Amino acid sequence: MIISTQNITEAIENAGLIGRGGAGFPTHAKWIRMKEVKGDKKYVVCNASEGEPDLKKDFFILDTFPDMVIKGIVLALDYLEQKEAYFNINKNYYEQLINKLNQAILPYKKKGYIFHFFIEEPSYIGGETGALLNAIEGKRTQPRAKKPSPSILGIHGKPALVHNVETLYNVALVAEGRFEHKRFYSICGEVNKPGVYNLPDDWTGEKILKETHNYPSFPFFAQVGGGASGVVINEEQMKTDATYGCGSIHVYHQNTSPRDLLLQWFSFYSEESCGKCTPCREGTYQLYKMIKENKEIPWKEVLKIVGVLKTTAFCALGSSLPIPVESYLKNILQLPNL
Repeated sequence: MIISTQNITEAIENAGLIGRGGAGFPTHAKWIRMKEVKGDKKYVVCNASEGEPDLKKDFFILDTFPDMVIKGIVLALDYLEQKEAYFNINKNYYEQLINKLNQAILPYKKKGYIFHFFIEEPSYIGGETGALLNAIEGKRTQPRAKKPSPSILGIHGKPALVHNVETLYNVALVAEGRFEHKRFYSICGEVNKPGVYNLPDDWTGEKILKETHNYPSFPFFAQVGGGASGVVINEEQMKTDATYGCGSIHVYHQNTSPRDLLLQWFSFYSEESCGKCTPCREGTYQLYKMIKENKEIPWKEVLKIVGVLKTTAFCALGSSLPIPVESYLKNILQLPNL
């Protein structure tokens, strides 16, 4: 059954499709809200930033199903009665994918649709909605205040509907009556068959690893949902917890050095901080420096800064750093309160 533009939001709602960028907001509600915003000019934005470690699903989808992603964009444009879209793409992907994307776009260009490619220097903050929209406008790649929302003030003073690659791919599946409750998982780390797999979205981490022949034969733990911001869980939790967030699973040996792991996280966050807010700019740098200069982890000092970031950081980069640190401390190290 082919879904028409008139009932696409009803079909998306009935399918139970939620955003695949990590926030999990109902897709149909986002479209309806955007439709209700007054204005004759609106944009659709595809976010193919994928600047967080361990994430490979956007590249896989764009490489394998470019026509479906473009169709998802066009469906959104048709629903909003618009013709113009922006495609934000990771610079490392652009040269490898541009020919396939142009081929997928060509039939729609002949019908008057306009696609602007914005080639983004790979970064974590570049995928944050406000920072992305600022970059497209030629401003510094820094997050915006949460209000007004992009559906009110998106690009060039006009509303913008922003979706990630996987969500748009799923919209196209809904329109073709082929949607299933699956998602793409990026599996990496100490596994036998790293890669991107399309599996049911309610499977536990254990089931995913076993189904893909990646379940370790040694004691392990995993970071799920993102290679920087993801929560860290142990083997027992893998048996019951589904993998949400951005759908990544990074497997670590149980004997992984805590210092090395913290250094990996803090190095990434320090390098990726855009410098907009003091807690994030100074906090991430101090955490990295603290671990770099000490053989033993000064946990009390680390957690003090982590607590500040948790409550005062301006955007998701700084406020997400406590997630891996606190979950690792609780679920893996099982250290008493410090």
